[in-house]
Amino acid sequence: MKKTINIIGSGFSSLAASCYLAKAGYDVTIFEKNESIGGRARQLKKNGFTFDIGPTWYWMPDVFERFFNDFNKKPSDYYTLDKLNPAYSVYFGKDDYITIEDTLEKIKIAFEKEEKGSSKKLNTFIEKAKSNYDIAIKDLVYNPGISPLELVTPATIKKLNQFFSTIKKDVRKEFKNDRLVKILEFPVLFLGAKPSNTPSFYSFMNYADFGLGTFHPKKGMFQVILAIESLAKELGVTIKTNAPIESIIVKNGLTTGVVSNNVTYSSDVVLSGADYHHTETLLEQQNRQYSKKYWENKIFAPSSLLFYVGFDKKLINVNHHTLFFDVDFDVHAEAIYDDPKWPEAPLFYASFPSKTDSSTAPEGNEAGIFLIPLAPGLEDTPELRETYFNKILDRFDNLTSQETKKHIIFKESFCINDFIKDYNSYKGNAYGMANTLLQTAFLRPKLKSKKVKGLFFTGQLTVPGPGVPPSLISGKLVSDLIINHHQI
Repeated sequence: MKKTINIIGSGFSSLAASCYLAKAGYDVTIFEKNESIGGRARQLKKNGFTFDIGPTWYWMPDVFERFFNDFNKKPSDYYTLDKLNPAYSVYFGKDDYITIEDTLEKIKIAFEKEEKGSSKKLNTFIEKAKSNYDIAIKDLVYNPGISPLELVTPATIKKLNQFFSTIKKDVRKEFKNDRLVKILEFPVLFLGAKPSNTPSFYSFMNYADFGLGTFHPKKGMFQVILAIESLAKELGVTIKTNAPIESIIVKNGLTTGVVSNNVTYSSDVVLSGADYHHTETLLEQQNRQYSKKYWENKIFAPSSLLFYVGFDKKLINVNHHTLFFDVDFDVHAEAIYDDPKWPEAPLFYASFPSKTDSSTAPEGNEAGIFLIPLAPGLEDTPELRETYFNKILDRFDNLTSQETKKHIIFKESFCINDFIKDYNSYKGNAYGMANTLLQTAFLRPKLKSKKVKGLFFTGQLTVPGPGVPPSLISGKLVSDLIINHHQI
């Protein structure tokens, strides 16, 4: 008889794990509390507009290719991928922006215009970043975070000093132009930490940015969720929606299943891709690995205030991805990490998928997504959301020299309270736990429970960390652990 596995949540890591486990011969059922699968990567459809609620950046295409290749498939079997050109633009003032195009050669020209001699420095910096990327992808991120020895390889020993310096130090040592510095420090924000807290080794994110480029799945990132769902179902996975988990059953130190909607579902293994902290609250106190103090002492990645806006006209002077760095990054970062509060003058990011994908908005209209990074755990009210929408839209109109407010058909918002309600997210964080030196690899929450036999975890609070590609990898890592501990 097949061994059974119940999986909590249907985000990228859960879906990925379900595929690997079903392929290995397990009977797999996914339980999703919401009406739609996808976790943070769900979709909003309204008045002919389509928005990705969560991730909007498709980076590290090789990780997606590797995932599908494990099943003798390709991403192109499921969705169409377009490389964006430009990848994104960054505003520093009114009508003042730098455009990052789709090849390193073009980016070097843009850098040289800003700072004489910087193109040569950029070339060297990206060569080093590529070397780090190759080591990270081949030697490090596909390790399960069990032992410190996972970090010790012939390749990483040569890079040891990079774990004790920071991205901020490395970038500012080579580049003097503040605008270029901001662009080079930006990718580590995907890791959920400040450049000053992120080890130099993580410059591999700069290679992901400038070396590999930025892509867009036609019809949005949700197409990737649908692709993995399709693969999972091909492999025999059962998916239940509107199925919140009320408790994880443990008998004599062994999990025997879950309770959902007052029904008990027995299984040999329980795997949670839901919020790690929340999952442990589904257990009796003695079966939890991590205390309240443990979670309180961790550095979490930011939460976000998001707006999904339908405009009745095409917008000008923006690209598919546009960043607004016209205010002091350090002051905003302080309001996230050092003195948690709503920032006075927030940096923000805007995405206009309809710039390159006509399926996301009616003809002649524009779909806009606006994001402000925030400290987790802040007060979240409708009044605050409205205040900050007006703040960023006023700045947006001024910086891009256009008037948009009277062209808004509708807007929806999503913030800390929604992250808690929809995802049981700890303090309403959006991206998980930051990848700082002391929260890397084996120092992150474990994939396998030390207290309960047969209980496993996956997703952005465990290894390898925040982001969509790491979530796919996390699904593979935990499925390998399960297969090794619970052979068919």
